[in-house]
Amino acid sequence: MTIKVAVVGATGRMGKLALDLIDSAQDLSLHASLHSRSSLQELDGADVVFDVTKLEVSEQVVDFCVENHLPVVVGTSGWSAAKLSKLAATVAKSESTAVVVPNFSIGSMLATRFAADAAKYFTTIEIVETHHAHKVDSPSGTAIRTAELIAEARNEMPLVNGVGQQARGEIVAGIPIHSLRLSGVSAKQEVILGGESEVLTITHEVSSVVSYSAGILAAIRFAAKNKGLFVGLDSVVS
Repeated sequence: MTIKVAVVGATGRMGKLALDLIDSAQDLSLHASLHSRSSLQELDGADVVFDVTKLEVSEQVVDFCVENHLPVVVGTSGWSAAKLSKLAATVAKSESTAVVVPNFSIGSMLATRFAADAAKYFTTIEIVETHHAHKVDSPSGTAIRTAELIAEARNEMPLVNGVGQQARGEIVAGIPIHSLRLSGVSAKQEVILGGESEVLTITHEVSSVVSYSAGILAAIRFAAKNKGLFVGLDSVVS
């Protein structure tokens, strides 16, 4: 059975990648390709909607999909824990499907998992995330998700952080996140963990959006067969 996929944000880097992946996959076909002037009504009839837009647009796309029982895969940054909590209730009520993935890279998923495991053993933790100069949001969705999972793994163990110090970055779940936007970089994240006379740095870097291919395909196929809200690539591939 062929999965009909609608791509919202098709003119962006991730959208163009998704179009190429759909074109190459034998079990996927393109239902619709939406840009900023497209109507969401074009999504009707899709088996899965793939959203890579801006947060304010993504929220409209997800609302439309949930209301119309269209499974949606969200690759847009900015879906905070509070927004996801609200979405979980909406998805459960409508018995629909939403797969929210801050980062489609397998390596990034593993690096975040390793950081959450290590965080239980260190007293100070900070995150430095670097993206290309044209990324409009900060901190990145990956960094936010990493901070939230670290805090969850530590089970509210206190951290020495930079609350109230503007130069220490934005505090997310008690962890400072520093965002850099530079030419010559695609995406890189470092989780730096300090302990007694030692420092552990967990680094992940991608050189192009091609690294997201396996995760995108896995999330689309997963969304076509499952019901509920799923957050993170680890909920899709493990």
